[in-house]
Amino acid sequence: MQFSYRGKDNRGMTQQGAIVAASADAAATELMRRGITPLEIEEHYEKASVGRRLGGLSLFRDKVTLDELIVFCRQMHALTKAGIPIIRTMRGLADTTRSEALAKVLRDVTGRLEGGTTMAIAMQAHPRVFSELFIAMIHVGENTGMLDDAFRRLSEILELERDTRRRMKQALRYPSFVVVALLAALMVVNFLVIPKFSAVFAKLGADLPFLTQLLVDTSGLLLNYWYIGLFAVAAGAVLLRQWKQTPQGRLTWDRYKLRVPIIGPLLELITLSRFARNFATMLSAGMPVSRALTVVSDATDNAWISSHIKEIRAGIERGESLVRAARQSQMFTPLILQMIAVGEETGSVDEMLNNVADFYDEDVDYGLKRLAESIEPILIVAMGVLVLILALGVFLPIWDLGAAAIGRG
Repeated sequence: MQFSYRGKDNRGMTQQGAIVAASADAAATELMRRGITPLEIEEHYEKASVGRRLGGLSLFRDKVTLDELIVFCRQMHALTKAGIPIIRTMRGLADTTRSEALAKVLRDVTGRLEGGTTMAIAMQAHPRVFSELFIAMIHVGENTGMLDDAFRRLSEILELERDTRRRMKQALRYPSFVVVALLAALMVVNFLVIPKFSAVFAKLGADLPFLTQLLVDTSGLLLNYWYIGLFAVAAGAVLLRQWKQTPQGRLTWDRYKLRVPIIGPLLELITLSRFARNFATMLSAGMPVSRALTVVSDATDNAWISSHIKEIRAGIERGESLVRAARQSQMFTPLILQMIAVGEETGSVDEMLNNVADFYDEDVDYGLKRLAESIEPILIVAMGVLVLILALGVFLPIWDLGAAAIGRG
């Protein structure tokens, strides 16, 4: 059978073409032998291609969580270290896991392993579950005979990812609650309070101050055309999501996301910490620098930083040193560049990168602890301004009417 493929070679360049093989797994094995990591393999027959897509949709109906992947990696590390055969291990985990989605994936991977394919290639059929970094680590572990160590490192990487997410959610919990409370109060005032006062003002026939008139007009607009506003917000959210899915849209969004006050620098630190630690893990596993940068850039969830990592890889491919290419990317501080330079001189770049990641993690910890304290003054000012506007808008005409009544008296 003939298959069309798309993949990346050892230099990170995209390769595509056609290959003849007995099955998709055999085609993937042949591509790996040629030094091409397959990203997509499709049979030329339309029916088979459609069937695979439908199978993929049914397979990924449920989502495998980060906690489930961590437990899976820990179990695989313990069982492979004990010398239990891989196929028996995978089948046993598929039968004992509580996640039906993960069980389906493990059964499919086990079937591919029984067909003679490697674990890395078998996992490539499930890109929504196993990232490129995950697959690259498994591939290195299989080639070096240290698969148990690969699963151990993956569990550590995933645990750091989970801890960072939890700390970020915890830090944003209070500000999110305050923002939701402010929006709820604003809706209550506009839909319930202002209409009552506007009816009273209309009966009195008095001229309303500008601020009060603005509140009344805004309330009337929301009451009469709330469905148009709701549709506009929903349409805007859908268009924004579609735009973010385009390459240029994602690049622009991720670029300006890092410029958001308070939150942006913290997100940049988190992303750079992941890059440094993942890059160090790839290098310590014996992967070439260029290939490691390719894997790490594809695994980075920020397209703007990923583009800079690819620039570093391009500089190294031109013959530049790592520290010079990193300096040209303008991603790192002079202190970090100095640590990378020391790593190159001593031949311990992976160790220095781990130190860089630890340095970033300290900044992230401090930033997360100070996040709520940094946002709190902004929220207090916003709440004060909102209360002032509402108070003046509601009570100014009442004071004017009271003063007029006292004058007539």
